[in-house]
Amino acid sequence: MNFWLEFLPIVIYILLIIILIIGIILGVKVVNLLNKVDKVVEDVNDKIQTLNGFFHIIDYTTDKISMATDKVIGKITSLFNKLLFKRKKKNIERDEENE
Repeated sequence: MNFWLEFLPIVIYILLIIILIIGIILGVKVVNLLNKVDKVVEDVNDKIQTLNGFFHIIDYTTDKISMATDKVIGKITSLFNKLLFKRKKKNIERDEENE
């Protein structure tokens, strides 16, 4: 029994040292991996920034096209409403005359 009381703490300490070394190695590898990922993210961000002007031009032109089509549709609907209301007014006046 005395043997186990002396041997077991030594085994536990050796295992803890091995786990600590493995943890340090994994920590260093994770830090290196995060640095590589950060470089890739910065590269992608730089490339997106170069396309930002192109997207601004597309957004500007779509806004102008949308505004122009809205004006055209507004004019067409107002003309259509005027024609409908004239016909309704004429029908109402005819009904009143017939009574």
